[in-house]
Amino acid sequence: MEWLARIREDIDSVMQRDPAAQSRLQVFLCSPGLHAVWSHRLNHWLWKHGWRFTARILSQWTRFFTGVEIHPGALLGRRLLIDHGMGVVIGETSIVGSDVTLYQGVTLGGTGNAALGKKRHPTLCDGVFVGNNSNILGDITIGANSRVGAGSVVLRDVPPNSTVVGVPAHIIYRNGQRVLITDPHEVKDPLSDALIALAERVERLERAETGVNETLAAAHAFEAEEEEREAYRRELDQLRDYVSMGEGI
Repeated sequence: MEWLARIREDIDSVMQRDPAAQSRLQVFLCSPGLHAVWSHRLNHWLWKHGWRFTARILSQWTRFFTGVEIHPGALLGRRLLIDHGMGVVIGETSIVGSDVTLYQGVTLGGTGNAALGKKRHPTLCDGVFVGNNSNILGDITIGANSRVGAGSVVLRDVPPNSTVVGVPAHIIYRNGQRVLITDPHEVKDPLSDALIALAERVERLERAETGVNETLAAAHAFEAEEEEREAYRRELDQLRDYVSMGEGI
């Protein structure tokens, strides 16, 4: 039967991706994330067929027993691995692709700005990895095979094959290449304006310092010339005292 094949596929996926998995029986009995995914499949079927109150009740029971809260309306792909699981929250309009890995404390949440009935939760494409205690908020898309560092807060789209970290998150790797931030505007931090103002002030001070240095260099050059002229005058005075210029001949 198809549902038995899906259960076997899920267990095999955990065996391949979780180093702590020692046997299929252990995975079957001791993987709360897997239990939450299996329960969600039933809850989602009930949700789609109009049994929404029942689906919500069952999802709350699943949260109680597994520590994972998945809204029955969320769309989950195949071979989703929720490792450890405790504190994971997946919102109603979330879409999660296949072969995605979520660690404990991950939230796929909304920002509260979307209208009711509109998509207000993230979309995670295939192969995405999300570290523990990360928050991905709003109707944004995390591209395929991207990674979200632990503790990050992602508020905007992430391109495929990228790694993002920070609060708010910014790209540090893309397609295997290190991404360096040279413009403070790219940080998108609440303190960005302060950083930008500080950078502009430093630039003005550097320009002023350059001007002062040029003025001092010119002054030093003038002083050196004046010293040379003074030395030449002293030398002429000495010659005037000791060298006869033919007077009285």
